[in-house]
Amino acid sequence: MNGLALLIVLVVSLGVTALADRFRISSPLLLVVVGLGLSFVPGVPNVPLDPDLVLFLVLPPLLYSAALESSALRIRENLNRIGQLAFGLVIFTTAVVGLVAWWVVPGLPLASALVLGAVVAPPDAVAAASIGRRLGLNRRMMTVLEGESLLNDATALTLFRVLLAVALGAGASIGEGLLEFLIAAVGGIAIGAVAGWVIHRVRLRLGDSSLESAVGLVVPFAIYLLAEDLHASGVLAVVIAGLYLGHKSTEGGFATRIQDQAVWKALDRLLEALVFALIGLQLAVVVADLRISFGTVVASSLAVLAAVILARFAWMFPTIYLPRLLPKVRARGPAMPWRVPTVLSWAGMRGVVTLAAAFAIDPAMPGRDVVLFLAFVVTVGTLLLQGLTLPWVIRRLDVSDTGAQKDTLQEAAAKQAAAETALARLEELTSGDGDRTPDHITDQLRSWAQHRSNGAWERLGRPAEEIGESPSVAFVRLRRAMLEAERHTFVRFRDMGRLEESAMRELLRELDYEQAMLETDRPASG
Repeated sequence: MNGLALLIVLVVSLGVTALADRFRISSPLLLVVVGLGLSFVPGVPNVPLDPDLVLFLVLPPLLYSAALESSALRIRENLNRIGQLAFGLVIFTTAVVGLVAWWVVPGLPLASALVLGAVVAPPDAVAAASIGRRLGLNRRMMTVLEGESLLNDATALTLFRVLLAVALGAGASIGEGLLEFLIAAVGGIAIGAVAGWVIHRVRLRLGDSSLESAVGLVVPFAIYLLAEDLHASGVLAVVIAGLYLGHKSTEGGFATRIQDQAVWKALDRLLEALVFALIGLQLAVVVADLRISFGTVVASSLAVLAAVILARFAWMFPTIYLPRLLPKVRARGPAMPWRVPTVLSWAGMRGVVTLAAAFAIDPAMPGRDVVLFLAFVVTVGTLLLQGLTLPWVIRRLDVSDTGAQKDTLQEAAAKQAAAETALARLEELTSGDGDRTPDHITDQLRSWAQHRSNGAWERLGRPAEEIGESPSVAFVRLRRAMLEAERHTFVRFRDMGRLEESAMRELLRELDYEQAMLETDRPASG
């Protein structure tokens, strides 16, 4: 893909993303649909997916950003369930899809069919997570989906490399493949942990938030390359480092955290828009290389797509309910409602990693054209079929988050404890004989601490329409209006030549920090 084509795809993708946000539509799904539509337009050039672009420039930063925002503690709590999906389900799906493809596609070697299975095995949780967050999906289910998506790519890509070597006749036994997988996994975890520890300590000593953020941008690419050069899993190394650095981010400066959040959020939107648009644009490319009959294409596509979807159900329910036949497991608590594994099973949409792996297949592999086409069908089919219906399934089965009240209670208690600690520290600093802090300053500081404490407690009361505007909501509304008035004054002074541009920007930055704090602490008004 040349630079101009990439720029055009980026601009169009961001425009479609903005449109999706405006009308509250899942942007990944709309991007795929628009890409498919454009692939049929005469004159639109083919935009083949570059596997190196995805596996190095797109996948590491997306996984790293997701890991930074994930809860290492929550993932550890659900590690058993996540591991069953990220490792066990990937292997199971590879076998099931491989056998089905071998059976329904005439002349397709079993080794090539298993390569297809590895290619389509890992779900991409970007679309599912965006839908789940919008609809308030149960937090444990979100943790499982996000944790699975962080780890399953490592399993699938390692399986892919081993099976591709077999399909190409490079020679690899099951034992050698298992050994390679274990080395890649253990090596990736070790490299990610060590790199995360080193990078965290380096960033703490830089003393410059902009430089810290710049180093953070390089981290996923450097770790990925280092791990891959050492024949370890680059994906797993990036994820482990991201989880560690995200957990330790509280030890850094506030400016670094603000900058990192803004930088990674913008980069995520850019990369996600690009990759989902590229998925839709691949139709013309994969069809052009196809060399089997139309009837075989339709039958094999339906069979493989059904195998991918049903394999997730066939794995999910037994692994959840069969262990409960053991008395020790039953004693741990009640059974999980059937609605939970149903939604988790239906949330298995495939994404750009599937297509990137398919395009990375050596042209010498027998049946590459069929494997590439079926991978495309699975990706688009699951995104549209499951992605478009997942909101309905979530609403119909009523698996929305029931812990919002508990979260607010915990937040309120924590804020009250923090405010009490802060007020005690204030008294300690201002009660000395030598302290000359004016009384109105200490009064203002006490008022601000009380405002922060009260905001969360007000969310536990009656709805705002019953009690009117709460004090904290009024505080935020009025202070926001005051900040806007101050901004207009600074800009007016700049335009009149009474304030330098650099000085104005510094003053506006101070107001922006204050408003960011106001918006973060703003209690819900209804």
